[in-house]
Amino acid sequence: MAGLAHDGGLYMPEAWPQMAAADITSLSGSPYPQLAASVMAPFVADALSSAELSALTQQAYARFNHPVHAPLVQIADNIFVLELFHGPTLAFKDFAMQALALFMDRELQASGKRAVIIGATSGDTGAAAIEAFKGRAAIDVFIVYPHGRVSDVQRRQMTTVADENVHTLAVKGTFDDCQAIVKALFNDADFRERWRLSAVNSINWARIMAQIPYYFSAAIALGAPHRPVSFAVPTGNFGDVFAGYAAKQMGLPIERLLIATNGNDILVRTLETGRYEPKGVAATSSPSMDIQISSNFERLLFEAGDRDAARVRAQMNALKQEGAFSLSERELAAIKSTFTARRADEETVARTIRETHATTGYLSDPHTAVAIAGAQGELAAGANGPIVVLATAHPAKFPAAVERAAGVAPAAPERLRGMMNAREHFTVISNDAAAVASIIAARAGAKASSPLFSAGLAP
Repeated sequence: MAGLAHDGGLYMPEAWPQMAAADITSLSGSPYPQLAASVMAPFVADALSSAELSALTQQAYARFNHPVHAPLVQIADNIFVLELFHGPTLAFKDFAMQALALFMDRELQASGKRAVIIGATSGDTGAAAIEAFKGRAAIDVFIVYPHGRVSDVQRRQMTTVADENVHTLAVKGTFDDCQAIVKALFNDADFRERWRLSAVNSINWARIMAQIPYYFSAAIALGAPHRPVSFAVPTGNFGDVFAGYAAKQMGLPIERLLIATNGNDILVRTLETGRYEPKGVAATSSPSMDIQISSNFERLLFEAGDRDAARVRAQMNALKQEGAFSLSERELAAIKSTFTARRADEETVARTIRETHATTGYLSDPHTAVAIAGAQGELAAGANGPIVVLATAHPAKFPAAVERAAGVAPAAPERLRGMMNAREHFTVISNDAAAVASIIAARAGAKASSPLFSAGLAP
């Protein structure tokens, strides 16, 4: 429920639960909700009974519109696409958010309390959170996103929802600014306690936990535990690829994890130089990855530094005060033992969308194309296959970019039809944590007819 720890740090498991080869083999053929419950069970411990956890995962994935939830599609020798966009908002974040909403709602109903959900989004997190938490009586949802820096579809998936408990705030800044606002509000102890703030960004451990199962699902389909598999993951905030790291720590035979980035390539530069130094954020055709402060990289630092919390605090303080920090040779070697990183510029992304469609008939969104390009680069450099590319969004969420690249407009799924002409509800605000705090104080628990709620009109 807390999301972010009171000292500003991130929650981590005290130890990684282990799954033996026989345990992994036993999951073969399991329906996805059942597999997810089995993989998450060690983290849940006795907070939920086995029957309760199974019921929650069944409910969480009931609205996915593909019978296997996360299907694999082969597009080349040794390259498979794991489609994670068959949930309610057509993005991979539905896997975690649908489960998280049920976990939180159950806890609040049991305690008779209310909570304020606050989340920063570069596009998909906000839509997934709003879809999962809308209409819940004990929860108000406040989503902040960078004004003008998400796709039209991403924005409308957030702003056309008119439920009383949903509030969308467009910040005049970047995603990193939005993320900083959320952290600032959590670090205000009085404000946090008064409004019972809870985070739904991937700083919330439950988000990571609920993304681990699809790594198991894909690897098992390709022969795990008897065959190692690599993954290419479009990466901005590092949560999705860290879930792959968690799966590896649990015993899944993952050979390599590829960090696939667009031109906002801080993680590529970090692995090349050992220095983590943010630069300006450039707008790209893959806006969910237009990030320079990758929150979950902090979790990997903790692991790479032998779980030395003081060391991580020093690095985070250096980032805040000096704008950068350096990895030790040992830390960098530990990260490189599992991870590689590749960047794809805008020309490469467009070419990859176009050529993949021309040669295979498969149409990908720009984020997925970043990872496809990365996987192709890995294989060309001699990496072993198979490599699973995580398809994090449906191409119809980025129709203009896809059509420019491939000359083909992606068909809009039923879930998107009608949304593009619906009235929008949002408020444009300054890049200021105090401004967000004042809106939360005014709206939390209020009715949708309040003047503040109606302030946002369609642009």
